Parts: sequence; C-alpha cells; structure tokens
Amino acid sequence: MSTGAGIDVQRQLESLIQDFRAGDPPMPVIVLHAEDAAYDDRVTELVDELREGQQSHGTRLAVAPTEPPRDDADPDPTAQAVRLLRDLGDSRKWGGRSASYRPYSFPRLGLVRALQDATDDPEMDAHWPTAPAGTPDGNVQREQAQTRLLRILARQRWRPVRPERRNRQALLNDVQQFLPAGVLGALTSLLTRPEWYIAVLAGIGLMILLAALNHVPGRAPLFLWLRRESRWFLTTTFLQSAARRQSTSVRLLRPVRSWRAIAARAYDVAEAMREGGVFPLQLYALALFEDLRDNHRRVSWDLRGLKRTRPPVLILRQVSRENGGIELIRAVSDVRSRRSELDPLLIVAGVAAHDAPLLDRGTDTDAPPNGVTSRSQPLSRPARLQQRLRHWYDEWAGNLRADQSPSRTNALPWVLRIALPHEELLQLRQADWRCVRARHRPPVARIVWSAYSLALVLALAATVGVMHARDLHRTYCSAGLLTADRDTELRPAPGGGTECVGISAGGVRFGSHLEGGSDSEGGRLRELEKLVHAENAKVLRRNPRAYVTVVYAGPLSSATVDPSLVKGAEELAGVYLAQRVVNENYRVKLRVLLANGGADMGHQRFTADAIARYADRDPSVVGVVGFGRDLQSSPAVTRRLQEAGLPIVSGTNSATYLPKDFSNWLSLAAPDEHQAEALGLVARQLRGKGEAPYALVLARDTKASQDRYTSEQAYYGGEMLRKEGFRLLPSRTYRVAHGKPELRLHAESICRGEDVPSVIYFAGRVEDIGPLMTQLGVEPGCANREISILTGDDLSKAKFSGVGGRDGVAPRITLYHAALAELREAASGTAFYQDAAQHLPWLEPGGVTYDAPGFASGQTALAHDATRALYWAASLGDVRQSRAATWVNLRVVKLEGMATGTIDFTDAPLFGERHGHSIVLARVRRTPEGLSQAEVLCSRPAGVSKPLDVKQCSIE
Repeated sequence: MSTGAGIDVQRQLESLIQDFRAGDPPMPVIVLHAEDAAYDDRVTELVDELREGQQSHGTRLAVAPTEPPRDDADPDPTAQAVRLLRDLGDSRKWGGRSASYRPYSFPRLGLVRALQDATDDPEMDAHWPTAPAGTPDGNVQREQAQTRLLRILARQRWRPVRPERRNRQALLNDVQQFLPAGVLGALTSLLTRPEWYIAVLAGIGLMILLAALNHVPGRAPLFLWLRRESRWFLTTTFLQSAARRQSTSVRLLRPVRSWRAIAARAYDVAEAMREGGVFPLQLYALALFEDLRDNHRRVSWDLRGLKRTRPPVLILRQVSRENGGIELIRAVSDVRSRRSELDPLLIVAGVAAHDAPLLDRGTDTDAPPNGVTSRSQPLSRPARLQQRLRHWYDEWAGNLRADQSPSRTNALPWVLRIALPHEELLQLRQADWRCVRARHRPPVARIVWSAYSLALVLALAATVGVMHARDLHRTYCSAGLLTADRDTELRPAPGGGTECVGISAGGVRFGSHLEGGSDSEGGRLRELEKLVHAENAKVLRRNPRAYVTVVYAGPLSSATVDPSLVKGAEELAGVYLAQRVVNENYRVKLRVLLANGGADMGHQRFTADAIARYADRDPSVVGVVGFGRDLQSSPAVTRRLQEAGLPIVSGTNSATYLPKDFSNWLSLAAPDEHQAEALGLVARQLRGKGEAPYALVLARDTKASQDRYTSEQAYYGGEMLRKEGFRLLPSRTYRVAHGKPELRLHAESICRGEDVPSVIYFAGRVEDIGPLMTQLGVEPGCANREISILTGDDLSKAKFSGVGGRDGVAPRITLYHAALAELREAASGTAFYQDAAQHLPWLEPGGVTYDAPGFASGQTALAHDATRALYWAASLGDVRQSRAATWVNLRVVKLEGMATGTIDFTDAPLFGERHGHSIVLARVRRTPEGLSQAEVLCSRPAGVSKPLDVKQCSIE
C-alpha cells in the first residue's frame, strides 16, 4: 500500500476477515471518500490498491463495472444498479482457480435473471393483461399470460439467456442433480444382492433416464420445484406481497400442487418486475445475498463455509448516481435492514466527496445536507487512522440495531462512511510502502474434507468394499456388494469344491449350488425346491395369520467323491407331499423351510446354529424334521436346538442314545440296539446247535470322519453276536480314501486265515457294500464258502437288481439287513401313494407302489410321516400352537393310516426309548440266473409293539 490510509484500511479489512473466520460479524458497506474533493482520484487509486491486495490474499473478489454509462445507455440509476447486480451472477467474476475452494454458484440470482429475461421477451409484449384485474376478461388474460410466460421459461430451461458455451455448463449442472438419485438406485439394487456391475448399471441407467426426461424440449426441468432456488423463491417473505393467496407448499410426493405454486409465484413476480421501481433491484440484491450466504454455509455437505475462510468482497471503484452505484448501495442497506440473516458480502466503494451526502437516507438531490454524521467526523488529529477506523466500526456495529429503525433519518444503517483526510492520502516514500500480510493457514476442513481426501477415502472404501464383497461372495451363498444372506454359507465339500449349507429363509436355492450329483437327481432336487417355495408363497399370501413353520434339515448337496443325492431328494419329496396334503385339508397351513446339512450332513452343526438363529427371529417355527444321520456332532446339534426350544422328529436317525439324553428328540427309526436285537433272530438260526461258529465285526474306520452310526452299529452288532454264542474274531476296521473303501487286505486276511468266519457283521455304509462283495467273491477261502453278512438299515438305500439298482451280492454270500420302513403291510391302509400320484408331478398315475423306485427305500415315507406327526402336534385342535406347546403335544401324537403304519408317541417317555417302530428284516442272495434278489424275511409296521420272533423271521 502506497499511502497511510491504504495501510490502515487494509489492516481494518484484515481484522474483519479474521473475525469472519471465527464467526459471522456484520459486514458493512465501507464507503471511502476524501474530505477534500481535490483528492478524489487518490481515493480511487486507494480502492484499486485494496483490490490488488485482497486478490493477492486469495479473497473471492468481484469488481462491479462502475465506468460512466455510454450516451445511449439507460439514464435511470435504478436500471444501472440492476445491470451491476446482474453481472455478478457470473461465477467467473468472483476470482479464478487460485481462489480458495471451488467457484461460487448463483442459482437464486440465476432464477431471478431468468424471470427478468422471460418478462422482457418481445413475445410477452402482446400477452400482458389489459383488462382490469378481478374481471372475467382480466382473469382470462392473466391465465393466458401466465401460460405464455411459463412456455418462455421452459424454453429457457428456467435459466438466464446466455451464450451456447454456458448453456453446456448449465446442462452439466442439471445432470449433477441426478447423481444422488443414481447412487440411491445403485444402493437399492444392492439390497437384492446382485452382481456389482448390475448395481452400477442400475445407477447409471437411472441417471440417464432422469437426465433424458429432464431435457425434453419445451418442458420445464424435472423436479424443478425441489431445487434450492425454487424452495427459496416460494418461501422467502420478501415475495409474499407479490403472491395472491397462492399455496407455497413444496412436497416431493405432491408434484402437481408444488408446480402450481411455483408457476403462480413466477407470474406474480414477473408482473411486479414489469412494473419496475426498486422491487427488481432489491430482489436481485436479496438473491445475491442468499446465494453468497449459501456459498459460505458452514453446516453443509461439503463444509464449504469452513473452507472459505475469507468473506467475498465487492469492489465499487467510483460510485455515483449516473452509474447506479448509489442506488445499489441503498438497495443493499434496505434489503439488509428487512432481512434477519447476516450475509458475508463485504462491499468497499469509493465515492467522490461531493457525492458522499447522497448516501444519507432521504437525500435525493446533489446538495449536501447541513451537518455531517458522526461516522464521518474524525477524532482528534493526533490519533492514528487505524484507531479511528476500529472505533468507527465498533460504533457502527453497536448502533446497528437502532440505525435500522424507520424513524432514523440520518445515514443508511448498513453504510460505514469513512472520510479520509488529505494527509493520509499522500503517497509515501517507496521505502515506506507496506504490504499488509494476511494470516493464512489452510483450514482443517479443507484438508480433511476435500476432493483429494474424498478421492482417497473413496479409493480406500472401494478397496475395502471390493475385498469385503469378495469375502462375502466366498463366505455366503447369496451376497451383494455390501450385504449377504447370513443364514447360508459356503463350506468345503468332501473331495474338493464348496457346498451351500444353512437354512434357506430367503432366496437361496440349494439346487443351484450343486457341484456333484447326477443330472436326474439334481434336477429332481431343484424341482422339489421350486415346488416347496411356491407352496410357501401361497401360504403367506392367503393365510398370513394361520400357519406354522417346520424346518426340514437334510443332505441337499453332494460331494464329488459320492455324487448321490438320493437321500435328500427322497426325504424332501416326502416333506413336500406332507405339506401339500396338510394345506389342502386343514385350516392351519404348513410352511416348510429347507436347511442343508451338506453332503452326508457333514456341516449339520452350522445348520443347527442357523436354524436356531432364524427361529429366534421367526416365532412361527415350531420344530425340525430330519437330521437323519448319526454323527459325532449329533449330540451338540440336538442340544443347540433344545436350547432354542425346538423339538426334532427324525425319520431315519437310528441313534440309541439321543432319545435317552434329550427330551426334544423323537425318531421314527428303530434304534441301532433294536436293529441288532432283530438281526439276532437271524444270527441265532445261522449258529445252529453244533459247535459255535466264528464271527467277525467289520466296521468302517471313523477316526477321520464324523460318522457315529457305524461305531454304534459295530458295538451293538458285536454284543449281539457274543450274546448269540458266536466265537468273535478280533474286529477289523477299514479306511476310506478318496471316497473308496480299502478292503482288499482285509478280505485277504479274513478269507486266507485259519479261522474263516461264517458270519460277518458289517458296520459300514451302503456305498461300501459293493467293493466288499467283489473282494469276498474272488478270494480263496471265501468264494467257495457260505458266508452270511448282517448289517443295519443303511443298506435299505441299496438298489439291488430286483428293483432296478446297481448293487448286488457275491454268489455264495447271503446278505441280511434291517430296514426302517415296513411299507408292504401298511400300503393297504394308507392314502400315501394316492396322494403321491396326485401331488408329485413326475409320477405316472397308477404306477405308484410301495416297491417302486423312489419309495422302496422308505426315505420318502418316513420323512412324510415325521412331518405329519410334527404338524399334528403344532396344530392340535385345529389351532396354531406355540413352539413350547408343540414340544409338549408331541407326547400325545397318535396318527393312523400313515405310510409306515401308526405313528404313536403316546408311550414315548422323557429321556427314554420308546417302542413300536417300524422295522423290516430283508435277505438278499444270488439267484441261479446270476441276479441279486431281495426278499422280506419278516417285518413289523409302525405302531405294533409286539417284538418279532424266530418263527416269523425264519430263514428256511
């Protein structure tokens, strides 16, 4: 600064700017003028130096064109003032890219300019009303004029008339408003857990659609009434006087009413602007203040007010009546006096000494009034100008409230006139020139909350999101970018790969995750899943208050080493059949949820946890059907469901210890101990009355697996042989590697030893019987001897030649096995097969019998009966029962006419085994034609407690 006055004024400006960093001080219109008119040029030079200093400090600064008007320009001072304000709506006039943060935006000032352009459009000249307001002709003309005005505004896109290059920028601004809608569309699509690219395409597609609808030619922009400038336009009290009792309601869900409100307000304001006067000027000033206040709003999504730490400055080099500067300052003071909010605009103006009195309120002539105001009166000369400036500002701010009163007739309240003495305007020696430094420190908000930090955060969030999404997709069966169905998980499958396990309470379909299994079995499982889910949807749609939910937990996936889905598919068919029969004949409906325990139920513990967690959320779940495989984890599974209050009715789990240890366990399968006792009837006949023959227990090695069934079978089988008087050889266990049993060395040792057993109790799985028969059928010592093999119910799943299967027996070997379902005797007294032919779509009418493929193993029948028994307890008295009541009601279940006979739980004690299970003893041997033929030795349907005897089970 080259003058003492410049140095002091610049310091006072910096003091105001420092106050602005901490709060919102009132910003005056600082009018500088010389005490002596001869120094007017020095004041203009001082204002230029202030502008250069503020620009070097990074202040958002605009310079209004206050040059003398051209000869052909409008001499009206108010029109000249409007011209000055209109140009300030260009963000490029408020500093370049070097200014702090991003450029200003002026949507409200742009809306006022658009209304002004539409009002001045020559097309409107012939459409303004000429008839008096309130008359029929006047009302019609007014509606026609409003329609024409809205057409012009729509053609302008409700934007000011501007060059084509700026129209493209306005197009980008319009598109930006649909970015949140696109993000919302993408996030909404993510809730359905699609692939990430589907969510991105959904968001981009929504943005493109909205942008296309927004720019339909001749139509108003989309969501016009929701723009911030439109909300201000309808709600500001400054325009209430122009409204004619029109609604100002702006609501997202009421677009028609909102559009009518903004249309009526636009026409009212256009009429007022057409009449001229000070109203357009004050409206422009108000719009400018609102835009600047919004540009410095501290509480905003981008914290722009915390980043823009310097207030905007408007420079008026030399104001006068001719260039509209005096009228502009008056309008600024008037608008600020009417509104309650403080705006950040700091105005610095230079005025000629003889024009300074024109800024007094009520002064309309060039003649200055007598006397001067206190703000122009200097203090004692020895005091420095800097001290006087601070005193004047404090005095002005303190008297601001009183000076805004209409009764005050002195200077304009928001104008701080500073009379500069001539000695302060003298140019200093160049060595004494001072540069007032600005304390500049980047605000924390600008560093932390900036485009760079946002990019960094977005990059980190994207990285974390991608890693999280990959983890979700690797962990859960159904996952999106952010969410997943946590009721199901992907777990390792035997032999490699993964399988989907858990409870399908949402859209997960276990059939779609199959990696093994034959095409027919996999297709059958997918078809059954589709049927069950369709039936569930029907129940929820038609009977939302009268249904109970039963969970079926079974092996609904397979392993590559054993791709069989027979058990899961057959059991699920029985469960679905029970659901259809119940829902067609009972008031309380049955909803079935599917839970996959994995291949051979290897992940049943996780499945039990998932069922228990889901049951905590859904009180309609009353119990579980399934868990038909006895594993090491079976006690923990039963205990977990017992803690959740869920009873279990299993169809095929023959564990002896579970009903003794848990009160929530009931099974339709004859326990392993009972099976061994029944097979003892055969062993007794095989022993004969001579010398005690040798016997052997051959069991699968379960140390490296979860299997408990074979160890239970081996224990009870050995006890049975010992009880029947056989001489037991040391038991043998065979390993299973890569899904295949290692039996060759065992077969050689058994058949070539000194003591060859005549009876072998095989405690293994159905998939191991074929290799065993092959080994024994060719080994010397066994191939030429009659050998009997006794085994448990797992062999009921075998498919011998007589029923179109793949399994068989060696020529001189007879196989005796237990089965869990007596179907032949019960067939005449049940509607099971009739219902199956009606509701299972793949069955041919008339071809459904107890020994047909899919029914002979008894898996379907047992699952059907277990589901019917659990449903009966959950709907006792044809009333929906609670979970606890269902548990209690199970002890009074007695159902006749089921697929396996009579299901009777009335004699089932707590913590004890019950009687009356269905059981079958079957014999398989080679016929002279070389085929394996299966036949029933003896059987007992469910509900009959009388034990079998040797006479019934004669092998002769």
